[in-house]
Amino acid sequence: MANSRQRAGDSIAISRRYLDSLLVEGRIVGAAHPSAAVSLFGRAFDTPVMTAALSHLKPGMAAFAEGAKAANAACCVGMGDCAELRAVLDTGASVVKIIKPYANQEEIFSRLACAEEYGAMAVGMDVEHSVNVRDDRDSEVIGQRMKLPTLDELRSYIRATRLPFIVKGALSVRDALACRDLGAAGVILSHHNGLLRWATPPVMLLRDIREAVGPDFLVIADGGIEDGFDAFKALALGADFVSVGRALIPPLETGGPEAMAARIREMTDEIKAMMVRTGSPDVRQIDPSVIHFCPWAADDES
Repeated sequence: MANSRQRAGDSIAISRRYLDSLLVEGRIVGAAHPSAAVSLFGRAFDTPVMTAALSHLKPGMAAFAEGAKAANAACCVGMGDCAELRAVLDTGASVVKIIKPYANQEEIFSRLACAEEYGAMAVGMDVEHSVNVRDDRDSEVIGQRMKLPTLDELRSYIRATRLPFIVKGALSVRDALACRDLGAAGVILSHHNGLLRWATPPVMLLRDIREAVGPDFLVIADGGIEDGFDAFKALALGADFVSVGRALIPPLETGGPEAMAARIREMTDEIKAMMVRTGSPDVRQIDPSVIHFCPWAADDES
């Protein structure tokens, strides 16, 4: 019986079902305790779990960044002005500022300049948030108009900053290659919490995208990663990092930055549990052949 969560066209439910259909082959004989340490843009982190580019959180975005910093995890932040970005960066977190595709380009260039001036690790743009869910018109987000950027416009944003630029919203080999060719440092594979109906799960695309872009182009898997076991599957299939949002909100809201950090550490431990059982010494050396697709594994037997 199909899982009751999978409503027609619900991309979040579709991603959940796909992740649950991926089984893991054990290779523990001769294995050693692994390391989950990774690096990004010259900075070292204890985990390949990074925060999703959230915004408008109740405890404040600075608290969100403090949680990431306490776990020594990379921190993406979303919509917000330069004053908020400065407060986030004042926490000492390693921050990737994801900028909306504003119709007013000055809003974009000013945020790129602030990110560079205040010491962000990287910047990016969530291009998938530029249009509405049920028509092709440019969207409005919290009273601000968005615009679907042309290739030339996107190239101009990439060239306007000395910081590495990540495009959020790529969801195909075609888009990943286009972003690479424009000069982006990487992509976040995402349907932005279901903005694209009937979306291919980002994790489903990882093998093909990794093969197409090569080993040195940054690929981050976003969407539906709820725990370290999901994260391991994405890493095994070619992701460099996984982006986690919804799973971090409850601990942040109820227990503050340290509770959020504890959840990231717990997810990292779950990744390492899978790594040791698959003979994976580090994140870069997880063999994708340990993952097996089994459609009936996601069936609801309740």
